[in-house]
Amino acid sequence: MKAFAQLYTDIDATTSTNRKVAAMADYFSTAAPADAAWAVYFLAGGRPKRLIPVRRLAAWAMEVSQVPEWLFEESYHAVGDLAETISLVLPERVLTEDATRADDLPLHEWVERRILPLVDMTEAEQRETVLASWRELSGTERYIWNKLITGAFRVGVSEQLVVRALSRASGVEEGVIAHRLGGNWVPTPEGFSALVATDAADADESRPYPFYLAYALEDELPALGEPHEWQAEWKWDGIRAQVIRRGGRTYIWSRGGELVTDRFPELVAAAERLPDGTALDGEIMPWSNGEALPFAQLQRRIGRKKLGPKILAEVPVVLVTYDLLELAGRDLREEPLLERRRMLDALLVEANTWPEPTFIPSPIVQVATWDDAEAAQAAARERRAEGLMLKRRDSAYGVGRRKGSWWKWKVQPFSVDAVMIYAQPGHGRRALLHTDYTFAVRDGDALVPFAKAYSGLTDAEIRTLDAWIRRHTLEKFGPVRHVEPVQVFELAFEGIQRSPRHKSGVAVRFPRIARWRTDKPVSEIDTIDTLRALIRANE
Repeated sequence: MKAFAQLYTDIDATTSTNRKVAAMADYFSTAAPADAAWAVYFLAGGRPKRLIPVRRLAAWAMEVSQVPEWLFEESYHAVGDLAETISLVLPERVLTEDATRADDLPLHEWVERRILPLVDMTEAEQRETVLASWRELSGTERYIWNKLITGAFRVGVSEQLVVRALSRASGVEEGVIAHRLGGNWVPTPEGFSALVATDAADADESRPYPFYLAYALEDELPALGEPHEWQAEWKWDGIRAQVIRRGGRTYIWSRGGELVTDRFPELVAAAERLPDGTALDGEIMPWSNGEALPFAQLQRRIGRKKLGPKILAEVPVVLVTYDLLELAGRDLREEPLLERRRMLDALLVEANTWPEPTFIPSPIVQVATWDDAEAAQAAARERRAEGLMLKRRDSAYGVGRRKGSWWKWKVQPFSVDAVMIYAQPGHGRRALLHTDYTFAVRDGDALVPFAKAYSGLTDAEIRTLDAWIRRHTLEKFGPVRHVEPVQVFELAFEGIQRSPRHKSGVAVRFPRIARWRTDKPVSEIDTIDTLRALIRANE
């Protein structure tokens, strides 16, 4: 734990990418495989689910430190991070024999003997374990412990930087390490040893390739060069996935590293027509009669534990296929996009059954000029697309998010002005602040809730709004506060559709706060008719 805490400190102390990579490479070169495996897991974004409610931790911290609740909350508001606040208010560690042994306890033992068992403990057992750990740890180690048990551990590195550091420490190519880290990699000593093994012939037949991700378009279109150098496609709103056919079996992986094969039986059936050693990259989309269905239809399938014939018939899916990553077992990622696309089109013609293919090549949008691209992007919603993708025709299929070769150009989000009517505390470092808000629009003289949002405000705005919420609460329902309906916000969202499950009859996709409209009275917010008009315009 001490070595991992020092690594965290080294990463947190610099904004230099090279220094962060160097610090991780040094750690991986010296750490035992059992510790290094968990370090990879946490640094790359893996987190155990929250094992103990944060309010319970706060109560124990106040009990041990004898800090009253009002002072603890003031301290939390000043610090802005619950794990750090707890670390700061707890008494200094007393150097005992147990504390000395804790200094030498490896990271994997802290995780496997102290952290993971918490989920099966009674509250009393959890309290005993947490308080003992607080007594044995101090400083950054105590802070990291708090972060890990709340599922809130983060540090300023990406999985791509972790891959780079592992490559530097082991001498294995970045692409090989990223490939091994994808899919169902688990943090064990054997898993770490396999991750950095110099023999690259040990690929798991089910494992997907690292996904290549696009950046949001930053410059004006002419800055990209000539239009003929770029391939334009629609940016679809579905589930990014890879379909792998190897060893006579099919595997479907989501971009989040989840194996979702059993959720899409029609894709599995269609994949049987693919040659062995094939890997496709695409978007799982609800699709019928040659066009995309609303994403809400796909959500109906995602939410079902069991997929019966009725839902499969009502919400058929396809893979809108972007790229061919492997064919006949050969890695094609270094081939130019133009060649990969030619091979993809030929493969799908041969493998699909017409007239209703399940693997659909992503339609190419013809753009002879940048004006054509602007016109297409403006019309994206008519196809239930989010905008355009622009990809250099000579680009390789990279690893992670890289600038330069692939850009996403999304349409402007929908937006309405709404009033906040409910608020409740957030999670993690925001557990003692009201950061989750419910918004309503007018329906005659009534206010109808239609969306919840928790992102978009600055830390200063959150603190100001939290103080206002506490002073203007009308009623409390457990952690939820019903507040005076006077604070107006502009909400942005990506999609909108009818929903019989919601009182408003409306569901919006990815709502977030665009700005706090302190200049606008509640009498001027939008109405339910505004939302219905947006739905009609996009049906």
